[in-house]
Amino acid sequence: MLKIGLTGGIASGKSTVLHYFKNKQIPFIDADIVAREVVAPGTEGLADIERLFGSTVINDDGTLNREALGAIVFHDPKERERLNTSIHGFIRNRIEELTRQFESQGVPVLIYDIPLLIEGKWYEILDTIWLVYVTPEVQLHRLMDRNGFTREEALARIDSQMPIDEKRQYADIIIDNTGDLASLQAQLDSLWHDKLQSLYV
Repeated sequence: MLKIGLTGGIASGKSTVLHYFKNKQIPFIDADIVAREVVAPGTEGLADIERLFGSTVINDDGTLNREALGAIVFHDPKERERLNTSIHGFIRNRIEELTRQFESQGVPVLIYDIPLLIEGKWYEILDTIWLVYVTPEVQLHRLMDRNGFTREEALARIDSQMPIDEKRQYADIIIDNTGDLASLQAQLDSLWHDKLQSLYV
C-alpha cells in the first residue's frame, strides 16, 4: 500500500487537491476529522484538554468550545504547543488504527491529509510527501477572501503554522497552486497518470 502524505498550509488549496483524488476513489485519512473524534465528549482527549486549559473551553453540553480554545492557542505559541502535545498521541493512535483497517482491505493507495504532517514527523513513516504550495502572499490574500479575515487575523493563523516555504524541503512532489484551477487540474491529471493509475491495474 502506497502511503501518500498530503500537506500544505492554510488556504493553500489542499482540500481541492484531496477532492480530486477522492473522485478517483482513493481512500484517505483526514487528521482534522480524527482530531475531532479524539476530543468528542467522554474521550480521554477532551478530559486532557480540560485539565490543561480549564472548564472555560468546555461547553455546557460537554463538547469542546473550539472558539474559546482557539482564542488561547492562536496567539500563544507555548499554549499551542501544550495543546498539540496533549492530543498528538491520541490522534496518532487513531490514525495507526485506521491504517491497519485499510491495509487489511488491501487498498493500493492511501492518502493522509494531515495539516501538521511535517511538524508531527509523519513523513518518517509515510512513503512519499506531496505538498500543495502557494506563495505566502497568495496564501494571505486567499485566506482573507475566503474567511473574511482582516490582514492581522489571517497572519495570526498563517504564523501559527510552519512557514509553507520551509515545508518544501520535505516534499517529494510539489503541487503548485499559485495559478488557476485549470493549471492545478493539469498537474493532478499528470500525477494520477504517472504515479497512481498503474497501481489500480
